Amino acid sequence: MAHLRSGRTRALALPVGLALTVSLGFLPTGSASASAVDGRTAAAVSADGPKLSYVVNTRGGPGTVKQVRKAVERAGGTVVIAYDRIGVLVVHSQNPDFAQSVRRVRGVDSAGATRTNPIVPQATKDIGVEQPLTAEQERTAAARATADQDPMEPLQWDLPAIKADKAHQKSLGSRKVTVAVIDTGVDDTHPDLAPNFDRSASANCATGAPDTTPGSWRPKAGESPHGTHVAGTIAAAKNGIGVTGVAPGVRVAGIKVANPDGYFYTESVVCGFMWAADHGVDVTNNSYYTDPWMYNCKDDPDQGALVEAVARATRYAESRGTVNVAASGNSAEDLAADTIEDSGSPNDGDTSTRTIDPKKCFDIPTMLPGVVTVSATGAKGLKASYSNYGNGVIDVAAPGGDSTAYQPPELPATNGLILSTLPGGEYGYMAGTSMASPHVAGVVALIKSRHPYASAFAVKALLTAEADATACGAPYDIDGDGTVDAVCEGGKNRNGFYGAGVVDALDAVRW
Repeated sequence: MAHLRSGRTRALALPVGLALTVSLGFLPTGSASASAVDGRTAAAVSADGPKLSYVVNTRGGPGTVKQVRKAVERAGGTVVIAYDRIGVLVVHSQNPDFAQSVRRVRGVDSAGATRTNPIVPQATKDIGVEQPLTAEQERTAAARATADQDPMEPLQWDLPAIKADKAHQKSLGSRKVTVAVIDTGVDDTHPDLAPNFDRSASANCATGAPDTTPGSWRPKAGESPHGTHVAGTIAAAKNGIGVTGVAPGVRVAGIKVANPDGYFYTESVVCGFMWAADHGVDVTNNSYYTDPWMYNCKDDPDQGALVEAVARATRYAESRGTVNVAASGNSAEDLAADTIEDSGSPNDGDTSTRTIDPKKCFDIPTMLPGVVTVSATGAKGLKASYSNYGNGVIDVAAPGGDSTAYQPPELPATNGLILSTLPGGEYGYMAGTSMASPHVAGVVALIKSRHPYASAFAVKALLTAEADATACGAPYDIDGDGTVDAVCEGGKNRNGFYGAGVVDALDAVRW
């Protein structure tokens, strides 16, 4: 993915948030006021700390949210938005003791800061910077395109790798299916995206509350092209220009969750899933880390609250029929290992190195139950050099690209990365598990097109059943230096590198 400020995108750098039974009263908030929290008169509320964002997770129904909201305000918090349906509130506060105070309130399950620094500022899962396609490369590709191909399709080795080219002969997907790209924003004016763009399902969630101002979902000048690239891989139209998406007949929406500084914070991610679920989205693609923690440990009061908030949002989306697909990450880590060294957290403050247990500390939303976790492959079909893996963690694999030195594509394709759309009507290459995940989202869209009444659970079952089982193969020495770079555990039908196998677009439209 593009190299954003957080440095943790899922594209990579290759080598080239119970009713209260007591009255809370209506005391004014602020540094000079007394605060009634959970029926007790607390000390004056401080408002001289840094302005942070929090998620407060409640138990019970909307009535509980309403009562807890009052307690939040008494504790010096300002509610940005309350997601009553999942019991999550997004709050801003300058009270340094806000989280500890609110955790004592009846009806609150957990509460935590979503960042370690004041609100100013993302982390996608791509590697390196995008490589724009030159005019000469466009002309050369167009000259090689057959009558049934879009001009740049000959350069898209990733389509035949999952049999998408053959699938398109049977179906391009249904316009009744919408895939939402929860990301850095989507340029809906791009000629390859405009025909399929769904504005009604698009929004800007960067503040934690949806903004539906026309165009708010687009990346601004200087912001990452990541979301636009992802959208093209999913649903670039088969319209005689540019590239072709995995599901070129479905609709694509943009839900912008990255703020201007490139951070994906919990409140934005929760907003993204909630917006998608309530606006008829069938599939979400999630090619990012939820900042600022690469891994969020449930036994930490703050991090545990973030895990709970995002998990509630993903569960809600799935209950509404949405299939959530996510990139596994680009650290070449075994996510099923006993321990992992996390040296990049928090990425918005003083970073330190810590040893975490991936069974207790999660990359969210990627490692949450119910989310389809995707590893990346290169042009030779092997696990990409950078891709995370893990037996029992990876569900399926898909093309994400790799160094051409490691996995060169067959001609006429010459670049081992993934070609797709860029803002401003351009095209270019990117790589990472960020690029693998949208291939899977596209296949899921094709399955949903074929089985419009299937539940999210049934669609996921078909996805794995139809995947092409891929064995671990020979010892993994991707750079050929004689040293094994990663160990694949499991059998042909399910293993740590490829999960149930590489997704199959042809089977998605055939069965």
